[in-house]
Amino acid sequence: MRVEQFLITNAAAHGAKTALVTDRERLRYDELDDLSNRLATALAENGVQRGDRVLVFMDNCWEAAVSIFAVLKAGATFSPINASTKADKLAYVIDDCEAAAILTQAKLMPVVIQARALSDRPFFVASTQAPSSHTPDGAASFEDCLKVAPVPIRHGGIDIDLAMLIYTSGSTGRPKGVMMTHRNIDAAAESITTYLRNTRDDIIINVLPLAFDYGLYQLLMATKLGATLVLEKSFAFPQAIFERIRAEKVTGFPLVPTMAALILQMRDLAPGFLPSLRYISNTAAALPPVHIARLRELFPGVRLFSMYGLTECKRCTYLPPEELDRRPGSVGIAIPNTEAIVVDDEGNRVPPGVAGELVIRGPHVMQGYWRNDVATEQMLRPGPHPWEKRLHTGDLFRTDEDGFLYFVGRKDDIIKTRGEKVAPKEVETVLHAHPGIVEAVVTGVPDPVLGHAIAALVVLSDETLSERDIIRYCAVHLEDFMVPKLIEFRRELPKTDTGKVSRRLAAETLGTAE
Repeated sequence: MRVEQFLITNAAAHGAKTALVTDRERLRYDELDDLSNRLATALAENGVQRGDRVLVFMDNCWEAAVSIFAVLKAGATFSPINASTKADKLAYVIDDCEAAAILTQAKLMPVVIQARALSDRPFFVASTQAPSSHTPDGAASFEDCLKVAPVPIRHGGIDIDLAMLIYTSGSTGRPKGVMMTHRNIDAAAESITTYLRNTRDDIIINVLPLAFDYGLYQLLMATKLGATLVLEKSFAFPQAIFERIRAEKVTGFPLVPTMAALILQMRDLAPGFLPSLRYISNTAAALPPVHIARLRELFPGVRLFSMYGLTECKRCTYLPPEELDRRPGSVGIAIPNTEAIVVDDEGNRVPPGVAGELVIRGPHVMQGYWRNDVATEQMLRPGPHPWEKRLHTGDLFRTDEDGFLYFVGRKDDIIKTRGEKVAPKEVETVLHAHPGIVEAVVTGVPDPVLGHAIAALVVLSDETLSERDIIRYCAVHLEDFMVPKLIEFRRELPKTDTGKVSRRLAAETLGTAE
């Protein structure tokens, strides 16, 4: 199924139902469908054709949801761009994907203008700001676009066409465009909503950026089901989000570990304070087992899904909530209609307990990186079957005797110290278990004797703790070669645009603490 059909189908069947709730608008399914039809017509009238790439450069707003479905209805490919993106990176993406158009907001127009100056490529711009003498040639008002009389666009697209080009964070260089077809997205959404047991009666809140695939899929999955999405700009004010959850009777709450840590720092929350919640999901990084335990105390009766995924296939694994007591450190089993196996360097499956690379098979695996054959060949490699390529995640895992998966670390995260290999995740798990530590990230620093020394950046809830206290604590719980040699205290950990703690930024900022 093509992704725009999610909206078209539910608008026809349940047009009067609320599809989207934001701070400024409440849109029914028929309204969301009509607005996206109008914008699709405006895009087509301004030269956007089947297969063209269109950037959606917005924060979490109703216009972004309209834009995504409008691009698809025009037969084009949407590329969600984080609202914090700077001009040089935006210009790179414009040139890399040869963008035909950008849909943006008034407050982001200065960045678009700067990017336009850095790019030789002409493109159509629609903004929530009326055009002025400072806007690029060919710019249009978003409001005017939505006044266009909708005309059906018979673009002839099918479900193996490219639906989305989502750029990775580019932590090791220029960002790479992950190519996802309509079929890829439909398969991922179907699998995830199956194990979450989502229905059209769900009301899901999303505070994660739509440019982050975890946030984006909340919109896509809700629309596929005919459910309601409550779209918030961020989790900067948790109490306001909690109020919105209560007011809207939200049933699903996707979060990331940094949000969980923030919630667990709050002292005035009573167990069951959000009674409408049915489930909480987590991905981006594994929740420390101690955080899982505390979340379960705070949200009794709420199903907690610990998950693992990556942009190149959206989602890989989930831990059934009934397994939390037995396997709190596991990220579970393969999602429905997916195979997840752990292999050695030769691609052979390894026995339980042995670390190896996680490899994924499934209909949600990306088509490759946009015009980057070298990077594609590193991730998509031939498997045992002649008709397919498997996704090599670059992440180290092990399985237990029952086949449940446990994250060990990134292949390139492994720290070699004193001739031993240390997975930062193992040290972080111990640090997170300390009652006086809120968050921690571990990295390696060059050392003339050790090769690399282990360093930890930590955020404290107990500010009486000293570096020596933490090192002593680690010495009790870790092998000696795994004990950090350096502890730095921070008010917050360095994070990516999507709110994920960044090990790379942690390494770069070591020694810069105030």
